[in-house]
Amino acid sequence: MDTKTTEKTEETTAGPDSENAVDEGEDLLDEPSENEHDDEEARDEVEAAATGTGTGTGTGTGVVSAAAAVVSAALAVAALTGTWTGKVVAERETLIGQIKTSGTGTPAQQINEIYGDAWHSTALVNGVFSLLAVIVAVLVLTLPRRPVRVRAIAAAGAVLGAIGLLLSTGTYFDLFLSLPTTGS
Repeated sequence: MDTKTTEKTEETTAGPDSENAVDEGEDLLDEPSENEHDDEEARDEVEAAATGTGTGTGTGTGVVSAAAAVVSAALAVAALTGTWTGKVVAERETLIGQIKTSGTGTPAQQINEIYGDAWHSTALVNGVFSLLAVIVAVLVLTLPRRPVRVRAIAAAGAVLGAIGLLLSTGTYFDLFLSLPTTGS
């Protein structure tokens, strides 16, 4: 191929407006689109949340609010399934009831002191855990501009905490089951 053929091929592939097309393409690359601005803001928020630094607009509490949402859900689950603290308090009440009624208490007193107080103590401890779960979840839900997944976990913590609070209250006041009675 000679130089004339090469020049003619370049002219036909490049076209008459090829320089303008390249310039317009460069201009489009220089101007960021709206999506690029959103992507940059999202990256900045993620980075600020991960490092714990913020711009003063509340983005620095992203990790804290996510952790608080998980804590509220965990507290609610603990309240529904029972806690080690509740077990210790119940065993303490059982021991105190045994000491109080050792040999001198009537069967009704023994049932109330040994089992009833332990039952109510467990319900009280689980109720406190449920209340804490609801409080933490509501605090997270009232924070502005939280990601959907954080709000979802906090909502789950609030719902589970409310169910736990309802069950604990019902158990404490013997609404669902009452203590056994003696046949006397």
